[in-house]
Amino acid sequence: MKRHVSHLISVLTLALVLAGCSAAGNTPAEKRRNVDNMARQVLQRLYAIKPDAKAQIASAPGYAVFSNANVNLLLVSAGGGYGVVVNNRTGEKTYMKMAEAGIGFGAGVKDFRAVFVFHDPLTLDKFINNGWSFGGNADVAAKASDKGAAVGGELVIDNITIYQITEAGLALQATLKGTRYWKDEALNRK
Repeated sequence: MKRHVSHLISVLTLALVLAGCSAAGNTPAEKRRNVDNMARQVLQRLYAIKPDAKAQIASAPGYAVFSNANVNLLLVSAGGGYGVVVNNRTGEKTYMKMAEAGIGFGAGVKDFRAVFVFHDPLTLDKFINNGWSFGGNADVAAKASDKGAAVGGELVIDNITIYQITEAGLALQATLKGTRYWKDEALNRK
């Protein structure tokens, strides 16, 4: 029992650290530039894997790109990251953070990117202004650099198509988790 509590405390501490994850840089301008560079690289990679996503994103009201790190230890899962939402009609960018926590069987660490494609302006606006949460996850990932395999894919929820690309990690997990997205106030100040 004492050992399980110790594991739980370790994972929850890691969750708090990951929830505070933000883009590298010393100033908000540097952090925004780094988030934009990450987003550009992820989109290029997505287009190489799934070329038709480029037209889908270009014709959508908007899209978002997130970088996320996730740790799963026995029965607890935690993660955090950052990203940017782009309104295709106005060109406006909204920088955001994300955090996730959950329970379920699993073990491992995973670094992945997610691209959200918003299919209507109301869903885009709601995501930016109210954040968003969802739950449930089952995946297998075994990847390091360009070696290994990752099961990601495409999912459609609430008028949002979500693409997930695993960067690196080794994970086997089936968890019920909640993921929350919200504005990064420090990066949205001009």
